[in-house]
Amino acid sequence: MTATLELELTTPVNLRDLGGTPISGGTLRDGLAIRTDDLATVTPEFAAKLVADGLTAIIDLRSPHEVQVTGRGPLADYAVAYHHLPFMGSIEAPAGDAPELTHELMGEMYVGMIDRAAPLIVTALDIIANTPGATAFHCAAGRDRTGVLAASLLLVLGADDDAIVADYAKTGPNMPAIMARTKTAMSAVFAKLGLDPEVFDGKALTDDGMDVSMRILLASLRDTHGDALAPLRAAGLSDDTVAKLRARALSA
Repeated sequence: MTATLELELTTPVNLRDLGGTPISGGTLRDGLAIRTDDLATVTPEFAAKLVADGLTAIIDLRSPHEVQVTGRGPLADYAVAYHHLPFMGSIEAPAGDAPELTHELMGEMYVGMIDRAAPLIVTALDIIANTPGATAFHCAAGRDRTGVLAASLLLVLGADDDAIVADYAKTGPNMPAIMARTKTAMSAVFAKLGLDPEVFDGKALTDDGMDVSMRILLASLRDTHGDALAPLRAAGLSDDTVAKLRARALSA
């Protein structure tokens, strides 16, 4: 995986199939889209199980620096399509005093992420629409970048805001385990970039109320554009992709 870092291979602690989510026309079926925390550090046994259960594509939303630290892990040994779509080009230290990471601040960051990464989000949606079998998408925690892509997919499928927020909020109880699982890799990323890991202390994000972040994003999309999908349509989201996703979401 990496010649310079010994990583403990573990089972994801924030993985879930989006199946069961209410969408336009019914309920999203199992086996289309899986959101998860880092797949680069899974055990060989878990990698084998994912593939046996129908995984055929991975969308890696991490930055290039994160990928350089961990590589692709055991799943690189399988005939699974790999797509690297970094929603953030890098992790950078904030200028001046670091702002406290709050649920409100994260919501504002998601708004900016939609603006900057819209073409990549569209590419990810095209991949899910056209990939046979299941597509798994992940960042490090499976919360922020992964949450924005999950919300985008569910918006395309006609899920209402409450359903999107409910899925996003399922990550909340997993945050302590997520932080423990990702600590080694993320500390190595910060060290590689010459950053102090303490600047990015996310302990405040373990508090209740993380649904606020996603509601800020959804409200901003509607208030700014009327149609929440407008930024993605402007970035190339086609009616054909929307139709394929909705058809695949409702039938195997």
